[in-house]
Amino acid sequence: MIQPFLDRHRKLRNGWWILIFFLVLGALLVPATIFAKARGIELGPGPQAVLAAIATAICLALRREAATTVIGPWSSWRLGVPLGLALGSAVWVTTALVLWIGGHVHWSWNGPAAMLAAGLLDCLAVAVVEELVFRGFVFQRLIAGIGAWPAQIAMAAYFVLTHSEGIASAGVAQPIAMLNIFLAGLLFGAAWLRTRSLSMPIALHFMLNFVQGPILGFGVSGNESAGLLQPTVGGAPAWWTGGTFGLEASLPGTLVVLLALWLVAGSPQVWRAGK
Repeated sequence: MIQPFLDRHRKLRNGWWILIFFLVLGALLVPATIFAKARGIELGPGPQAVLAAIATAICLALRREAATTVIGPWSSWRLGVPLGLALGSAVWVTTALVLWIGGHVHWSWNGPAAMLAAGLLDCLAVAVVEELVFRGFVFQRLIAGIGAWPAQIAMAAYFVLTHSEGIASAGVAQPIAMLNIFLAGLLFGAAWLRTRSLSMPIALHFMLNFVQGPILGFGVSGNESAGLLQPTVGGAPAWWTGGTFGLEASLPGTLVVLLALWLVAGSPQVWRAGK
């Protein structure tokens, strides 16, 4: 007889643990959001990251597992962080360089450099909260339950869904924006599968947003961003440059992200791992 709650090892099935995580996260986020709105403020990515970390810690405590189960061994951060920062920088710098060579974008100085501090903190908080939710506890329970490749598809699709509001603003570039965000979800997941650590996904996610917005001045997932540089885009359709959505909606961006995904995923074993 099929046991809906326990697996063959008499442990709670992974699907129930995923439900528990979202229930715990909701129990933290809902009152925090109500509290913030009552005071006329928005619950920013910083507090959201803290709450996501607390929800993760609670679920790990219930399973009697160490934090390293999700975030990876501490030793992995020495290599994962610089690798993620380097790859994240290369992706959008390469994309922007292609557009510049084609004469489709140029920049003017927007400064001051002090404005980077706020953008840095915001991008870091977004990377932490999104990677904890999309490549953290839930992702690992999915891998244990259905395998790496199905887990990758499921979480990348969910990643697209949570960005649907921004994608809707991309106009004619919507299909490319949707594809690139899906590919980015696969890229972040492949970074975890490659390193078994959140260090590279967080650093990679952070640098992609930081370079695209606060440095190069493009939109980030459809959100307008003031950057150290101010881009002027013209002479090409939005599906080529990304338009106001950002480089995430550009065809050159698609090609560069695919290249990054190929570099990170490497061997087929990365996609089959974990089940």
